[in-house]
Amino acid sequence: MTSLLEAAAAGASAEDLLAIPMPESTRAAFVLRSEQDMFAGMESNDKDPRASLHVGEVAIPELAPDECYIAVMASSINFNTVWTSIFEPLSTFGFLDRLGKESIWGKRHALDYHVVGSDASGIVLRTGSAVRNWKVGDQVTVHCNYVDDQDPSAHNDSMLAANQRIWGFETNFGGLADISVVKANQLMPKPTHLTWEEAAVNALCNSTAYRMVVSPNAGHMTQGDKVLVWGASGGIGSFAVQYVLNGGGTPVAVVSSPEKVALMKGLGVEHVIDRREKGYKFWKDEHTQDESEWRRLGKDIRGLVGDDVDMVFEHPGRSTMGASVFVTKRAGKIVTCAATSGYMIEYDNRHLWMKLKSIIGSHFANYREAWAANQLICEGKIVPPLSAVETLDTVGEAAYQVHHNLHEGKIGVLCAAPSEGLGITNPELRAQVGEDRLTVFRRHGA
Repeated sequence: MTSLLEAAAAGASAEDLLAIPMPESTRAAFVLRSEQDMFAGMESNDKDPRASLHVGEVAIPELAPDECYIAVMASSINFNTVWTSIFEPLSTFGFLDRLGKESIWGKRHALDYHVVGSDASGIVLRTGSAVRNWKVGDQVTVHCNYVDDQDPSAHNDSMLAANQRIWGFETNFGGLADISVVKANQLMPKPTHLTWEEAAVNALCNSTAYRMVVSPNAGHMTQGDKVLVWGASGGIGSFAVQYVLNGGGTPVAVVSSPEKVALMKGLGVEHVIDRREKGYKFWKDEHTQDESEWRRLGKDIRGLVGDDVDMVFEHPGRSTMGASVFVTKRAGKIVTCAATSGYMIEYDNRHLWMKLKSIIGSHFANYREAWAANQLICEGKIVPPLSAVETLDTVGEAAYQVHHNLHEGKIGVLCAAPSEGLGITNPELRAQVGEDRLTVFRRHGA
């Protein structure tokens, strides 16, 4: 196994890679079915991914005709990895068991361990017999939309598929491993000017933000739109503000410290609200919201951009949804993809129906959207928000950092890559994009 991964990392030819046998196992980060009740009765913040995420050897499954083995040079931490690691809101082994009932290939996923991770950059090691657009040796990134195209509901927009899943969360054999298994229609070209770790942190969050802001399937922002972005220095928020800027809109970024204000300025965002400095308290108590605080937020937004916002990029959920509905302009949109502060939301429906506003649900992205978002990364028009790098052996600590919001941007995880800074094949484009832009999150100590 070491020779195969070393050969891949060193840029070996397809012929050389094919000449080296595939190993029977790989190092991976996983949770155990036998431990899925280990945090029973504990509060969410007390559940520790460092206790549940294990790193060790697991068997490599047989390759289906439409799949590839990839050597994962780097991966990243997403909130879904945290959710799997703390078995919240439910154990993901239920997802694996349901997939296991679909087909002989699905049965491979229903195991007593779950290899996690929904991002990856790496190198194709083997291709299944039905794979036609990718070959051994290709440098790739992986998006996490896992869909069976035999179901008619998967066509037109695959995110509406009845059997749509997220790779590494609702499937096994995810990206936090030295070798992973992916469907061929999850693969995209690796951006040539980025390192492995920079390339690994984009696909899930970047594609999610693209669909929410740009795609006609969700926000469909137009030039001149003003967009409020909650959590603008985080994983998806940092992509969102870039898409608003690139599309001729005006982002109003909400962050939580002066350092994060400076980070937004480094990305070119002019209008930034430090919510801790403002001291907004949208909830008087657990059951009662404060409309006067919604009004104060709206006044602050108008003071910055002269009008109410056309769109709100929503993902905190319970803590902010009431305010989001209120501050949105008449006939505006609230686009939501998550509920990190709680999914039982409340808002004053009068402000929605009487002013003809819309709440739009958005979940990841289809292949076309993910490909378009990746292409903008490849062209250097969107930059990765890499803020820190861990190794696969310290993946529990990385997940702990994300669980407790002790970071901004994205945490990359080195897997088969021996060190940081490798994988750049187009230094000219990198120089054109600029180290200052590419490293803005790390330079600001986010």
